[in-house]
Amino acid sequence: MENKLNVSLVIGSWKAYNENNERALGSNWLDMSDYDSIDEIIEELKKEGFTDEELEETFIQDCSSDIDVFNDCDNTTIEEAFDFLDKLDKSDYDSETIKAFAEVEGNLDNIDDYDIYFYPGQTMEDVAYDLMHDTMQIPEHLEPYIDYAAYARDMSYDGFTEVSNGVIEIR
Repeated sequence: MENKLNVSLVIGSWKAYNENNERALGSNWLDMSDYDSIDEIIEELKKEGFTDEELEETFIQDCSSDIDVFNDCDNTTIEEAFDFLDKLDKSDYDSETIKAFAEVEGNLDNIDDYDIYFYPGQTMEDVAYDLMHDTMQIPEHLEPYIDYAAYARDMSYDGFTEVSNGVIEIR
């Protein structure tokens, strides 16, 4: 898995947790870039001593990533986590765009429902200036009269948002 968001997981088992056995605290940290399928993750858990019975009810016990990936780890299975991360890796969007989208939307559930344009390292005024100059010929003598700050403000009403690492446009 490409692992665009640098996700590492600790997988727990409800059976082990409820029995308070040696795997109650979950697996070792699993770097998701090391696994190309659910079966590879299951094999790793078996190597760590998880029984077939314990693997029947697994959950994400802890998660480390570039952004908050899962809203409710305890109710996320290995399969759901892997499918979700695989979907993100196959997405047309790069990791910076995905992070910016998550900053605006609070989650990534519907990222594929939108057309997203990301302007890394820019402010709203930078984007306003670039968009205006890319779409029209502005005579040099009129340049001082253009209020890019006002244009940037108006863009914020039309799908543009300034985020920590640039500006994102969500359509």
